[in-house]
Amino acid sequence: MRILILGGTAFLSAELARQGLDAGHDVTCLARGTAAEPPSGVLWVRADREAGPEAYAGLDGGWDAVVDVTRDPAQAREALAALGSRSGHWSFVSSCSVYARHDQPGADESAALLAPLPPEQEASPETYGEAKSAIEKLTMDLAGEKSHIVRAGLIGGPGDSSDRYGYWPARLALGGDAVLVPDIPGDPVQVIDVRDLAAWILSAAGKGLTGAFNAVGEVVPFGEYIGECRKITGTAPEVVTAGTAWLESQGVNPWSGEDSLPLWLPPEHEGFMARSNAAALALGLRLRPWQETLRDTLADELARGLHRPRKAGLRPETEKKLLASLRPA
Repeated sequence: MRILILGGTAFLSAELARQGLDAGHDVTCLARGTAAEPPSGVLWVRADREAGPEAYAGLDGGWDAVVDVTRDPAQAREALAALGSRSGHWSFVSSCSVYARHDQPGADESAALLAPLPPEQEASPETYGEAKSAIEKLTMDLAGEKSHIVRAGLIGGPGDSSDRYGYWPARLALGGDAVLVPDIPGDPVQVIDVRDLAAWILSAAGKGLTGAFNAVGEVVPFGEYIGECRKITGTAPEVVTAGTAWLESQGVNPWSGEDSLPLWLPPEHEGFMARSNAAALALGLRLRPWQETLRDTLADELARGLHRPRKAGLRPETEKKLLASLRPA
């Protein structure tokens, strides 16, 4: 196939480019390349999508498949207008954040969506779900029957810069006498390996698969996930659990950000990491064992350095202070 990736330098889009090349496809990446360059072997069209429609002026010919990962509706609209008629298949990597509710475990693609972000409103981190919803609608409206909407869940694996799935194996690998863990052993953890997600997007393009699908992993209880983290790191710090009400009272944040505990979700998010993947599995999504993803995530964390600054997790000084409150001398 002749494939155009709108991106190609970071995490999922870079993995798409690598796998596309490995499969023998003709891969073009349109990207700025300010933080990283696309994999060697792709045709790199250097452009900044913030420049507007002229960003696509350097792209010639047509493509069997286009993949877009943007979170900006304006960029999506411009790309569809410039390239939609020259593409045989259009994949948009959306998010399960488009759903209006997150409190229903097992919900499938028929669940209600957030209202699309209005065209006059600029996308922001606070309107991420609404922006992705808007792009889904644009894709369906402008690419029509050739649209493949990929509603990704939490994406993990080597190269993940969000620091959410990797926080816990990295923290256990650091050892110490104790580690603070939220008391949520039965809560779901659902991650899809970036390599499995990329493989399915490329496979779906080759088959001409269309429609909207949850691209999510299998559900694993948090306690089992932490146990496997302990096993693969070979460390044995005391696991000190804290109730969610106490953590909230101490200013600890759920999910991500500074002084957070990743994979701990706020109230009414019981289904956020427990969505149905049955439709995608029936149409070719293949998932490696989650333990393999975890092992490879740990290897990546070790290679990048356990003491590096992180976007999610407790700072060492914060964890020390909290543990002292829970375990007074």
